[in-house]
Amino acid sequence: MLTRRHFLAGAAGLPATGRFSMPVIGQARPKVVIVGGGAGGASVLRRLAGLANGALDITLVEPQAVYTSCFYSNLFLGGFLPMEALRHDYAAIAKLPGVTVARDAARAVDWERRQVTLAGGAVLPYDRLVLSPGIDLDYASVPGWSREAEERMPHGWKAGHQTELLKRQIDAVPDGGLILVIAPPNPYRCPPGPYERVSMMAHALTSTGRTRARIVILDPKDRFSKQPLFQQGWEKYYPGMIEWMPPAIHAGIGNVDPSSMTVETGFETYRNADLVNVIPRQTAGRLAIEADLTDASLYCPVDPRTMQSRADPAVFVLGDSAIAGDMPKSAFAANSQAQMVAAVIARDLLEAGAPAAAYRNRCWSLIGPDDSVFVGGQYQPGPDRIEQTASDISTLEDDAATRRANYEDSAGWYAGLTHELFG
Repeated sequence: MLTRRHFLAGAAGLPATGRFSMPVIGQARPKVVIVGGGAGGASVLRRLAGLANGALDITLVEPQAVYTSCFYSNLFLGGFLPMEALRHDYAAIAKLPGVTVARDAARAVDWERRQVTLAGGAVLPYDRLVLSPGIDLDYASVPGWSREAEERMPHGWKAGHQTELLKRQIDAVPDGGLILVIAPPNPYRCPPGPYERVSMMAHALTSTGRTRARIVILDPKDRFSKQPLFQQGWEKYYPGMIEWMPPAIHAGIGNVDPSSMTVETGFETYRNADLVNVIPRQTAGRLAIEADLTDASLYCPVDPRTMQSRADPAVFVLGDSAIAGDMPKSAFAANSQAQMVAAVIARDLLEAGAPAAAYRNRCWSLIGPDDSVFVGGQYQPGPDRIEQTASDISTLEDDAATRRANYEDSAGWYAGLTHELFG
């Protein structure tokens, strides 16, 4: 039997614009459905709404009335930002020409009928579908941990309630207390994020006189992003407080027990911890998995030139759920990919021109007050994947003025991006 997947596989050699039908001239405005109102989805919407000027029917599917950014949330944990600085609503987006905001969750995607079914029962037809559902958490990846256990051992990797819960637990750690951070395996959202978080935990402790507290990082990786820069900063600002353990030292996580706040490793059993931050293995958002858009990695293969799904070229996947080659999973990367997605959709539905694909990323991490480090890159589509063509990173020799300028750059980027997206 000729299935849709078999048909698409046979059409893989065709130009992107010839793989599926265009909207009929004279019909109602072409319909674009965007699932996910975070950095990726909101960026596509803003760019596409500007290009279309009302010529497209764009629906944003987002169950939350207020978006809480995971990016920059570590600064709240460290006491550098109020929670309100992370919260953004969709009021300005809902007023854009041709845009509707559907406050509901997407339940299913039907490739054949080109429609999205919402949890409330509504069915949204589309000519193009953009999926930016973020990440899902693999609760079974840490033995003994579970969805129920996240209230006792929070992850804080989806912002909002979990962020506030983690902050309360950090504030309750006594002087001399023990924090355990279980870091995630690759790939995951924001590669430097766990280590910036540890820096902010240490700052929160030392700035309130809890200098005898200890933070132990149990890492499944042999190395991590910006490692020399973080370790230099930890020694400078928090000497003796932070201990990083790769798998060769801790020999793996055997079990966690939320009731007794115990973590068993192959090397040692840590009992009665004051805080256990479990950041588990991550996958593409569940909708993408259930829509059969993922491969064995449980992330979504995409065309590196366009971010179109390898499974269905009427669907675009970007941000944390996409397999983006050398690009990390970050808000900056999602915003960069979104510009290409919007341009390709405008080309297909509005007969607009689209530039050649090029992507960028930049990621800042705050280690101590006014001491921020960054890593960045430029990327181009290769034959099968997005490839890095240039890179830039802070150095161990940077002076205080440079590190302070990095922090100001990061603050400007956050303010600029959130204003661009949410008004």
